[in-house]
Amino acid sequence: MKQTPSVIAKIVAALVALALLWLTFGIYASGQPLWAVLVLTLGGVSLYVYATARTLAWRYLFPGVMAMLVFVAFPLLYTIQIGFTNYSSNNLLGEERARAYLLDQADVNEARAWAFTLHPDGDAVRLVLTPQGEGVTGGRFVSPPLTLRGSTATTVAMQPLAADQALAQPYTLRQVIARRDALMALRLGMPDQTTLAYAGLREFAVFEPLWQALPGGALRRLADGAVYQPNRDTGYFEDAQGQRLQPGFKVGVGLANYARLFGDPDMRGPFVSIFIWTVVFAGLTVLFSTAIGMTLAVLLNWEALKYRTLYRTLLFLPYAVPGFISILVFKGLFNQNFGEINAILDALLGIKPAWFADPALAKTMILIVNTWLGYPYILVLCTGLIKSIPADLYEASAIAGARPLTNFFRITAPLVVKPLTPLLISAFAFNFNNFVLISLLTDGRPDYLNTKLPAGTTDILVSYTYRIAFTDAGQNFGLAAAVSTVIFFLVAIMAMVNLKMTQSNDSSKR
Repeated sequence: MKQTPSVIAKIVAALVALALLWLTFGIYASGQPLWAVLVLTLGGVSLYVYATARTLAWRYLFPGVMAMLVFVAFPLLYTIQIGFTNYSSNNLLGEERARAYLLDQADVNEARAWAFTLHPDGDAVRLVLTPQGEGVTGGRFVSPPLTLRGSTATTVAMQPLAADQALAQPYTLRQVIARRDALMALRLGMPDQTTLAYAGLREFAVFEPLWQALPGGALRRLADGAVYQPNRDTGYFEDAQGQRLQPGFKVGVGLANYARLFGDPDMRGPFVSIFIWTVVFAGLTVLFSTAIGMTLAVLLNWEALKYRTLYRTLLFLPYAVPGFISILVFKGLFNQNFGEINAILDALLGIKPAWFADPALAKTMILIVNTWLGYPYILVLCTGLIKSIPADLYEASAIAGARPLTNFFRITAPLVVKPLTPLLISAFAFNFNNFVLISLLTDGRPDYLNTKLPAGTTDILVSYTYRIAFTDAGQNFGLAAAVSTVIFFLVAIMAMVNLKMTQSNDSSKR
């Protein structure tokens, strides 16, 4: 009886191993050998950790380690890998799949088309072909009884229809449409060795292939004999004149995306400008939010101030309202013709600034909105930090006759800045990738002129990458992945520098 748990554990482990092998084989059979290897490796390691007594300590660490590898390391490495390819909306498939897609292309030969009807035959149906195209000769043909269920590909041998063979009334068009999926999967073998396929609600026809496979992976267009060779440098099938076929296929391009990013002046200029603006945007947002939030926290800590709780609640409201709602409200307020802000400026100063058309004004607007969204967070942090400062320090300062500004710069600021610094670094990193604000407020516009890829003067790196990958630039995933990789290393370097500076400040104070 003592060995029962061990036996049960072994049986469970064996069943899990069999399920893992079955899953791996299924993934491999679907044409994904790399994913099959990854799943097998991950599953095998997991099985070893939880089925072996020697790895007892790892059972507690393993989920966290694997989660980090799967959700952090793997996406990062996969993004870096895509940056070395030409992966885009025009180059989604592998070479073999792109070739198979082209070879599957065919045109209906209307001269060899047959009209068809469906006739009930007990629980089955019979398909009857009647000559229709000019190139069709002979009488009518009938199929054996068919079930016409599902969409599994099926080949049916057609036989001549005898003159005395009785058939039920044909199905109506509605009944034919109900069996459309099954009809599309049928292949009708004719006595003359031709094969017919579904060509419409009323006909089957011969499909003439457009392409012929040649040795070496080349393709010949049957209409004019033009030959297209696979160019594994560009990822396209190309003829002698360089004409390309769609779709292309994914290939490795080495450092081409990075060379284009940094070597092409038409791309390097906007990229450098966007990078500088990203750093300035994130830095000024943190600076302004900290200045306003800390100032308000100090004022609201003044005990003689009445209704402090009410003021705190009102000042915290911008943080309580969902950010995207506030952004859209500000987008309406800054509208040049109908916004309340321009209405007030027009009434007072007689001006209506073009907030969304002028790059400088658009950047100013973004900083105003983001400061409004960010200062409540700093306000809450500073309020808590100020509360933790011993009241004895302020009492001693009051006895010495110190003024409020002296208290702030000599007591409050030094004691608040140290614990606040890591949070400011995280706020900087967040705003460095603040995609929602840019996307909803300006969408990166106004755009730079005469650029190979769309780039906006208010774009930050993450919104610029999004436009390259998904909107204006033909979904160039490879180039977007290269930009994302650069962003990752830039943020990592800045984070390391900031942390190093923080550590240096701590060391010097000791």
